[in-house]
Amino acid sequence: MSKMKKKMSSNKLGSLVKAFRKYYIPFAISIALLIASVVLTILTPGTIRELTNAINPMGKVVGGVVVLDLDLILKLAIKLVVYVGVSFITGFASGFILNTIIQKFSKDLRRDISAKINKMPLNYFDTTQFGDILSVITNDVDTLSTSLQNSISLLVNSVVMLVGVIIAMFIASWQMAIVVLCSLPIMLIIILLTFKKALPLFNENQKVLGEVNATVEENYSGQLVIKAFNAEKLKIAEFKKKNDLLGSILYKSQAWGGLIEPAMQFVSYLTYAAVLITAGLLIASDPAKFDMGIITGFIVYVSLFQEPLAQIGQASSTIQLGTAACNRVFDFLEKEELPVEEQKEFLLDHSKIRGEVEFKDVCFGYDPNKLTIKHFSGKIKPGMKVAIIGPTGAGKTTLVNLLMRFYELTSGDILVDGVSIKDMTRAELRDIFGMILQETWVINGTLRENIVYNLKNVDENRLNEILEETNLSHFVSTLPQGIDTVIQKESALSAGQKQLVTIARAMTENAPMLILDEATSNVDTRTEILIQKAMDSLTKGRTSFVIAHRLSTIKNADLIFVMKDGNIVETGNHDSLMKLGGLYSEIYNSQFN
Repeated sequence: MSKMKKKMSSNKLGSLVKAFRKYYIPFAISIALLIASVVLTILTPGTIRELTNAINPMGKVVGGVVVLDLDLILKLAIKLVVYVGVSFITGFASGFILNTIIQKFSKDLRRDISAKINKMPLNYFDTTQFGDILSVITNDVDTLSTSLQNSISLLVNSVVMLVGVIIAMFIASWQMAIVVLCSLPIMLIIILLTFKKALPLFNENQKVLGEVNATVEENYSGQLVIKAFNAEKLKIAEFKKKNDLLGSILYKSQAWGGLIEPAMQFVSYLTYAAVLITAGLLIASDPAKFDMGIITGFIVYVSLFQEPLAQIGQASSTIQLGTAACNRVFDFLEKEELPVEEQKEFLLDHSKIRGEVEFKDVCFGYDPNKLTIKHFSGKIKPGMKVAIIGPTGAGKTTLVNLLMRFYELTSGDILVDGVSIKDMTRAELRDIFGMILQETWVINGTLRENIVYNLKNVDENRLNEILEETNLSHFVSTLPQGIDTVIQKESALSAGQKQLVTIARAMTENAPMLILDEATSNVDTRTEILIQKAMDSLTKGRTSFVIAHRLSTIKNADLIFVMKDGNIVETGNHDSLMKLGGLYSEIYNSQFN
């Protein structure tokens, strides 16, 4: 299992590197500037050593007077200032370029995620909580960008600093350099142990964070139901349980990450002590070969040697969080997409669509091992009004979803005017159908924008006719700016008014074929009668599929499919099915008797 996780993590790292490739050149420039800054920092202790020796009065007394080479001191001081100044400038430039790259990269990731969402199959959204998806877009991308911003420069700085300082220390004193290097394995063991303990916790932290966000989104969107059933305490308790779990995991991960800094400091103090003891022994054994400048410079070297390791330790939490976020972001970006259809061409002339639909031995299951639609066959002639009825879970809406290719068939085929929907693009197929769903959906915008959604140059007279036909004209007349009034989707419209807007949207689209899934479920009886007249006018001459529980709305249908357990059990019109005395008759009589 651990090998599989490591392989997955490695794959995600490869995906990260691949996604970052467009920034290789500015990234290389940033790293080059950073290396220059680090090298200058490493050279600084040597200059400090020279300056210390230049101003050291020992051995520079002539005739009772201390003689100092002021020109040399000035030269070394200027050299030191140049090193520090150029190191600052190159470091600042490197940080500026790197931060700009990371912010643009984060923007790219969010753009890729937004594009990915439009390419994902519908079943992904049916099986994944929206709050978890939002957490990937917001929290995980932010965490990844923060980790990259902090860790890239830190790791490069640390590696260059370690290599450079080790070389400089051996040049200054190989004996003390070996003493310092003895602390390196101890520090690496501390870092690796904490990484091993903390990384699984950080992975779990990001996962639970997504679940917490999903719970919050679910509770906010379901406030009406929660309040109606007095379930506030229950939902608070559920949220508290998940939030406490998140807090516990975060506490453990931060605790393991927090152990690094004090452990590293402890090792650092031991190293300082060992270096000073070694320096004392070297001075005692051979004072002529050992000057104060070496000790002064070496103290700086030890600090520079310990600093990158301590920085890695301090940043381990950020690095591990970034690793966990990277796994979640690229796991989402690598999800299976809908097949690309760019090579397909439009196969039908939309101005000449007859509307003949044929189902050929259609089978489908949301779960491959359990079919929802079983060997469904049927032929609809052009212009027919087809009603689909049946008990809840019979497969009515599923049949429509297959017709629109929201889901792909398990087996069988569906033909429109003799053309298989498998050979048509999803865009062409959905242009053929106007659709009114049971679940209403409106956008934040004007009422006009909601009705003419995704259409251009809609005739104003036709728009007014649609408002009349859908009984929206009176409502529009009460609005401050009429049809151009901005509406808020949650508060400005009642459920019935939202339904009317979706019906008006379908009528405006004027597609050659129609699908109505419980189109009048949220309107009152009087409005339903008015809308039904508009629907009869709209469906005239068009092949239309109507899913309805109110059988009064489909009595005049040309053909009625009665479904049960994914199969058509009865077929006919209202009169023939009533005479049959089967399931349709039973459902109809239960509503009107």
